[in-house]
Amino acid sequence: MSARELPSEYDPHAAAERWSKAWEEAELFTPSPADEGEPFSIVIPPPNVTGALHMGHALNNTLQDVLVRYKRMAGFNALWIPGMDHAGIATQKVVRDRLAARGVDWRALGREGFVDEVWLWKSESGGMISKQLRRLGVSCDWSRERFTLDEGLQAAVIEHFVRLYEQGLVYRAERLINWDPVDGTALSDLEVDSVERQGELFSFAYPLVEGDGEIVVATTRPETMLGDTAVAVHPDDERYRHLIGQKVRHPFVDREIPILADPILVDPAFGTGCVKITPAHDFNDFEVGQRHDLPMINILERDGRLNEQGGPFAGLDRFEAREQVKARLAELGLARGVKEHPLKLPIAQRSGAVVEPMLSTQWFVSMRPLAGPALAAVEHGFTNFVPKQWENTYFAWLRDIRDWCISRQLWWGHRIPAWYDEQGKVYVARTFEQACEQAGHDRLTQDEDVLDTWFSSALWPFSTMGWPERTEDLERWYPTSVLITGFDIIFFWVARMMFAGLHFTGSVPFSDVYIHALVRDEKGDKMSKSKGNVVDPLVAVDRSGADAFRFTMVALAAQGRDILWNEQRVEVSGRFIHKMWQALRFCFLTGEGYDPSAPVELGPYEHWIAARTGAAVGRVREALDGYRFNEAASEIHAFVWGEFCDWYLELSKTTLYDDQASEARKNGTRHTLFLTMGAIARLVHPIMPFLSEEIWSLLPGTQGLVAAAAYPEVTDYPVDQAALEAVAELQAIITEVRRIRGEMQIARKVPLTVLVDDRGMVERLAPHADGLAHLVNATVELMQGRPTAVATAVAGGVELAIPLEGVIDLDEERQRLDKELAKVDKDVADLQKRLANKGFTDRAPADVVQGFRDKLDAAVGRQQALRASRERLGGA
Repeated sequence: MSARELPSEYDPHAAAERWSKAWEEAELFTPSPADEGEPFSIVIPPPNVTGALHMGHALNNTLQDVLVRYKRMAGFNALWIPGMDHAGIATQKVVRDRLAARGVDWRALGREGFVDEVWLWKSESGGMISKQLRRLGVSCDWSRERFTLDEGLQAAVIEHFVRLYEQGLVYRAERLINWDPVDGTALSDLEVDSVERQGELFSFAYPLVEGDGEIVVATTRPETMLGDTAVAVHPDDERYRHLIGQKVRHPFVDREIPILADPILVDPAFGTGCVKITPAHDFNDFEVGQRHDLPMINILERDGRLNEQGGPFAGLDRFEAREQVKARLAELGLARGVKEHPLKLPIAQRSGAVVEPMLSTQWFVSMRPLAGPALAAVEHGFTNFVPKQWENTYFAWLRDIRDWCISRQLWWGHRIPAWYDEQGKVYVARTFEQACEQAGHDRLTQDEDVLDTWFSSALWPFSTMGWPERTEDLERWYPTSVLITGFDIIFFWVARMMFAGLHFTGSVPFSDVYIHALVRDEKGDKMSKSKGNVVDPLVAVDRSGADAFRFTMVALAAQGRDILWNEQRVEVSGRFIHKMWQALRFCFLTGEGYDPSAPVELGPYEHWIAARTGAAVGRVREALDGYRFNEAASEIHAFVWGEFCDWYLELSKTTLYDDQASEARKNGTRHTLFLTMGAIARLVHPIMPFLSEEIWSLLPGTQGLVAAAAYPEVTDYPVDQAALEAVAELQAIITEVRRIRGEMQIARKVPLTVLVDDRGMVERLAPHADGLAHLVNATVELMQGRPTAVATAVAGGVELAIPLEGVIDLDEERQRLDKELAKVDKDVADLQKRLANKGFTDRAPADVVQGFRDKLDAAVGRQQALRASRERLGGA
């Protein structure tokens, strides 16, 4: 290809379409267990089938893709399994709302009809996120894509449940659980958020059964007094010791309530020192009820209305009942006041409903026996968290773990493999036939509930590879290599995969867990629809292309630091891509007639760029191996722009444009230009896959796809120490000359002489005279005597002196510098005065104050540079 045929600009959208199709046709991302190479595997954190791509997904999957592409090119047999989660509650709500919009009552369809509607929705609209991920350029093995309700995964979930039941680790019991009255299902603790709200503390009196005394209690939920079965006091509280064992009369239902002593729950210093006990609707009260064998009275229906236990308030919504209970207590003269009180309300993550602790018969997993090995695996380094501090979050949850409520009152999901006979006896089995065999008849009814979504997700690393069967995939790629995920699901998912993997396979599910940060807006706020600051990643991809978007994501992904998203950073990445494309155009422009088979002669600049390429390769590899993604991007940028484009391309012109240079010498330079562009294409491919394929396909001598090429090795690039030292010395002098030109505003067209008092340096720089002339229009000479007006600098420990007589008008330059110094001195004084004002620094927003500090730093730096320039000129 000639330079004339190469487009002037890179087209990211055409490239994405072209190379996505090429990868798919080549089946590059569909490995076989029999392929050579050390195994490397990742399972995608399965997005909800209801989901659309957001910035968190974009970051997570970009980082995974960077690793998988890198490992694949480095010779690993790399597998990346994609998939989706059926997302029980979320999906049921989406389809329920969809039916309601058509005027259809989802309940009227019955279970089978509703589930059919969900599958229909999934086939039409579900899984949009998989299509969106492809636009990011992810290199998943789509032939192995899994869904948590696939036939194979259903079998794995049934096996999971039945084995745990057979081992005594799954049980059915009446316990206090989190109940969502809007979605009508039980929730685990992790599906409930604690939200601070301003509420009220309502006090009322229970009259004693004997005598005319009373005992005063306070509550934030007055309606729950209808389920009270005790009043607790501290046994050492002198105010109430004489009442222990007596009873109070309930004002609304026919019930006498005992006064009991409980030193664990009651704090005599809080409130009245008396606590109403509602064992069926409060987790602390439930424990008191168990300690004292109290009746457990459930007052709520599943929809949040009061049941018959609510007495005169039966049938009312819980919040309406709350107000009526307060009003009726006031009428009876039993209300004792209200005061404001901050609350921590339990809010269902999905529905937003206030969650009710409610007594219910549910299925549970006994967690203590499973948590121990999961703790030990991380404590002993079988699985490592990166950054390491996230281990503390993992440890804290597992060490204080409670049994897991796994049953959900939904229709969409994995139905619990338990059947009941007419007497209510339960039979847990893998199939209905096996349950009938246990019972001795077929008059069985399956449990109506489904399993918590996370119960199936816990198996994801090995169920996706065919467990419980011993498949080739499982033998080859399990345990997986790394899990990349967000910190918010360490409890939900990471810990559960750990204990499931250890329990069922005997191995940890992954060697490393990389916890990436949150993507926030440019002000540091969390993105949310209510704030209107949500960024659609696909809009950014449409605007600038996937390569620029991905490079920006990776460049910002520093360990332990949230990403502050700024669209301008994508534009900066776009300019970097433009720079690479123009470098490619330069290679073709100067490479007309290049013959790869012709003799080549390499000069010091070719040896230098080869050594610098190897050094960059080493730093990028080290960064990627350590999950320091942002460092990898930074090293790539520094090498491509800073060393290849800014230095080697410019230095190469001294050979390519030299009529005296031999054809072998010119061919060596052209050869090095194309060879280095090939290294760059391979180096950047994991981060910028489409651009790198486009570059690779155009380079002479390349074969196949860069996605299948070998990642550069440090040993591919020999180190010529003499060339490194020679070019480093040349760079130091050029850098200083450029600085002096900039500070003293000396036009590039004005030739400069650099005087040095070091004959060896003059001799070493003689071969680079063309480079000095081309890059800074300067010559180097041996100093014979020091001129009076000079600009000075130091390079390599040697003083450089640039005579200024005849270069600039010295008097005019002194006047200009004096004028600028006066202005900057005033700016510094004003800024210092402003920042010394406590009234300003204490009251102004922190970002405003920091802005003034930054301005002061810049002004001081400018002041110092101007003074140095003025001192060089001497005079009055």
